[in-house]
Amino acid sequence: MNPTEFYKNLADDIRLKSILLIAQEGELCVCELMAALAESSQPKISRHLALLKSSGLLLTRKQKQWVFYSINPDVATWAQQVISLTLKENINFITPHLQALHLMGARPERIANCCE
Repeated sequence: MNPTEFYKNLADDIRLKSILLIAQEGELCVCELMAALAESSQPKISRHLALLKSSGLLLTRKQKQWVFYSINPDVATWAQQVISLTLKENINFITPHLQALHLMGARPERIANCCE
């Protein structure tokens, strides 16, 4: 992935916040991101995640009908460093979204309520 493509992918607010939330949490599904971002449109979130996946930034894992997204470990080292540094230096940018996500409960409970 070239730098222009990488930064274009992160130039959208939903995509940037999704990448940072996924980087923080390890993996998230669409319903978790909908809750975290207070976004009621599942197709909108899915469309953004599909773009990030097609660019190679995200990988997916399917469990029943649910798809879980994680950062692709094969992304160039510089890109991983940008994501990590952005998360570390701007945690306040996603803090309200993390709080909304955590209101869903701990991960096993959250998955049971949201993704099963």
